[in-house]
Amino acid sequence: TLMSMYFSFSPGNAFVVSLAFADLVVALYPYPLVLLAIFHNGWTLGEMHCKVSGFVMGLSVIGSIFNITAIAINRYCYICHSLAYDKVYSCWNTMLYVSLVWVLTVIATVPNFFVGSLKYDPRVYSCTFVQTASSYYTIAVVVIHFIVPITIVSFCYLRIWVLVLQVRRRVKSETKPRLKPSDFRNFLTMFVVFVIFAFCWAPLNFIGLAVAIDPMEMAPKVPEWLFIISYFMAYFNSCLNAIIYGLLNQNFRNEYKRILMSLWMPRLFFQDTSKGGTDGQKSKPSPALNNNDQMKTDTL
Repeated sequence: TLMSMYFSFSPGNAFVVSLAFADLVVALYPYPLVLLAIFHNGWTLGEMHCKVSGFVMGLSVIGSIFNITAIAINRYCYICHSLAYDKVYSCWNTMLYVSLVWVLTVIATVPNFFVGSLKYDPRVYSCTFVQTASSYYTIAVVVIHFIVPITIVSFCYLRIWVLVLQVRRRVKSETKPRLKPSDFRNFLTMFVVFVIFAFCWAPLNFIGLAVAIDPMEMAPKVPEWLFIISYFMAYFNSCLNAIIYGLLNQNFRNEYKRILMSLWMPRLFFQDTSKGGTDGQKSKPSPALNNNDQMKTDTL
């Protein structure tokens, strides 16, 4: 799926691939170490692996929300400011935006090393961000990682919903529908990704904010079961995006089926990938999760 999206480059696809990378990176390094810690009932890999795995997990988490924010801004510009979209989201500009997302992600994560907030937590068998290490940094993390992005994304999607409803109401009497089902599904897919992210991460962020206000008094009052559920619910979010894509987007379902079928015939997989790459270079891409023409205000 990522390979076919790469060959059919568009600004929307670039941010989705970046989000997929952020979700995937935790499965390659931190999560296997968590399983190892569960198996040994404790951390046995030393301080270096603890710090690095915690840092990588932080990159994944903050990178995910920053990419979700970038996707929302991209959709907002595409639908609500379509005349300026091609200039603002040129190929070169889009690469700069993706790079900026990851630069900001690194900048937001590096202070963990200076405040000593990456430690092993036996409650969740993970080397992760410790909310009681620094009240100021915890508050900053909640604001930068959750409150500000949620506010920006909410604004973007609210404006899109308002525009969609206005245009639908305006063309309701026309015989020929102007809003393609595929257009709306693509927007809906990313909206659902955002809603589920907010739902999964809200409990842990609220706990962190409460603990940061008064660590000595509030930290002992947080039930261990509540923290564990909130923690694993938050990090399980990285596994959900691929499921959402498959449930709501036909192109992703087709790709999943092709990959599963190709496990039995690897030669077929590489032939289809090569063909898909050639086709993708010949066709004009669109800023969406697939190659369908996307929704602009003049085609709603």
